[in-house]
Amino acid sequence: MQALEMKKKVVIIDYDLGNLFSVKLACESVGLNVEISGDKKIIKNADAVILPGVGSFGDAMNNLKQLDLISSLQDFALSGKPLMGVCLGMQLLFTSSEEFGNTQGLNLISGEIRKLRSTIDSPVKVPQIGWNTITSSKVPWLQTPLKNTPANSYMYFVHSFYAAPVNDAVTLTITKYGDNEYCSAIFKDNIFATQFHPEKSTETGVKIYKEWALMNNLI
Repeated sequence: MQALEMKKKVVIIDYDLGNLFSVKLACESVGLNVEISGDKKIIKNADAVILPGVGSFGDAMNNLKQLDLISSLQDFALSGKPLMGVCLGMQLLFTSSEEFGNTQGLNLISGEIRKLRSTIDSPVKVPQIGWNTITSSKVPWLQTPLKNTPANSYMYFVHSFYAAPVNDAVTLTITKYGDNEYCSAIFKDNIFATQFHPEKSTETGVKIYKEWALMNNLI
């Protein structure tokens, strides 16, 4: 009798600054085998990881440093295994952030995290909290986790800062907010990340987790 194949393990990184359980529930709803952990050994042996996050960039990097997870995440990304970032988790993938001065990030994607602007001609509330659309950039969605996401879909955002990649080729989606036109999702090799919260973006958003899973043979 053939042995049952073990389901691949996805680890949601726990560093005390994440919407962990809403991400876990969304992942489980599409068939992923997920575990929440901040243990380096468990992360190293995972088949894929998700880096969520809500809060400040500086606090997040400090927590990752105290848990000795910075090199673990960098090594994981360099291993070629799938890594997904969500909201602050996307921002942490970049070189640095201007939030509260200048804080170094994981430097997996070259670029800076900048603050959303509210201008006299186009005043907006910062942080942006609520629904906004994602539009396509120069990067086709067909070979990405957004391949079945309709253009101009509404997604749920909660953030005061946004990512400005050095290389436009990693920008998967663009979102407009007042005078701000910014990168709201990235895709580069094994790294996929969104500024918006797929798990809070109704069925359309949750399906992104499923497409990410299918694309990486995780389910």
